[in-house]
Amino acid sequence: MKIVVLDGYTLNPGDNPWTGVEELGELTVYDRTPPEQVVERAEDAEIVLTNKTPITRESLDQLPKLQFISVLATGYNIVDIEAARERNISVSNVPVYGTDAVAEYVFALITNHFRRPGLHAELVQKGEWKKSGDFSFWRTPLAELAGKTIGIVGFGRIGQRVGELAKAFKMQVLAHDEYRGNPAAYEFEWREPEELFAESDVVTLHCNQTPKNTGMVNRELLSRMKQGAFFINTARGGLVNEPDLAQALKDGTLSGAAVDVVSKEPITDDNPLLSAPNILITPHIAWAALEARIRLMDITVDNIRAFQKGEPINVVN
Repeated sequence: MKIVVLDGYTLNPGDNPWTGVEELGELTVYDRTPPEQVVERAEDAEIVLTNKTPITRESLDQLPKLQFISVLATGYNIVDIEAARERNISVSNVPVYGTDAVAEYVFALITNHFRRPGLHAELVQKGEWKKSGDFSFWRTPLAELAGKTIGIVGFGRIGQRVGELAKAFKMQVLAHDEYRGNPAAYEFEWREPEELFAESDVVTLHCNQTPKNTGMVNRELLSRMKQGAFFINTARGGLVNEPDLAQALKDGTLSGAAVDVVSKEPITDDNPLLSAPNILITPHIAWAALEARIRLMDITVDNIRAFQKGEPINVVN
């Protein structure tokens, strides 16, 4: 079978070989594919792998040989699922690969915000400690996590792992999820979004983006947050009304925010978060630990092999 990877660079920039996929068919890998070249590059493929390159209804209309799409991620909103279903094209994703990677990254952001090791190391190099005359010097307030409350929106695998780490830091855990099955094994409390934002010292997003929740983090929700609270988004940029978050930071409602995702990626010059104070913006790397990318590759191989056997797994349509 002919297999085409539309945007393989982020999964394998040179340290995560395609060997397992190559064993399953005639493989062509493109590092990146502009939307207007999707049909040209995939026209002979029976299997297409994509991470963030959109596969639209219009593209599917022009790909009669296509039988299977495997998304190189958990989120699959870049594929027109309904159009694929109508054409009997199976679509699979990789539901479990980055749980630890993302949860650990969230706590890197949290501990960086409350303790600021990088900032103070930089100040030492600039001579600020020497100038202070004191044996202990800090520029910003420093705070413990113990006793603080974390609010987790989206309480699936990643959200629950974030909560587990939070409990290790002696934090109180509040959670919201549209589906309240399979509760965590540790103590936590459910909250509606309005309550969660109002009661938490830290709010972190771990939900899928849907038409219903797009832009859900808006002026109204942000205004409910405690003075000095900290907001994190490592889920999907479209969950946040970015002008509203930028304004909340400018108004001083929040002590800070950290986002690893934005509404349009790569980020554009007109994104209002670029000019907001007290925000850390990273380039969608929470998922990208090598161990997580290796798992993603291995599960993608499993997805393709299962499809070829007529027993597809991780199907989302």
